[in-house]
Amino acid sequence: MKGTITSFRRSRHRYKPRQFIIKVDNVETKTAAEKFIGKEVVWKSPAGKEIKGKLTHLHGNKGLLRALFEKGLPGQAVAQKVEIK
Repeated sequence: MKGTITSFRRSRHRYKPRQFIIKVDNVETKTAAEKFIGKEVVWKSPAGKEIKGKLTHLHGNKGLLRALFEKGLPGQAVAQKVEIK
């Protein structure tokens, strides 16, 4: 399954470099998104390097999820696709 990185998890003055908000394709509700908690997420760089993470929590009421990656992704990763296993 595919998803899209929408943004860093952030507050007014800070951002969390390892945490991202993920929008899963064809998921629009909170209850549908709950099924993905605990699954692995993989982002592949243009050079072919893979950075893995895990879907940890829901974010809001519209089916977005919070992902925690093993190390931070570059800013260019925002709006790119990720693979959900």
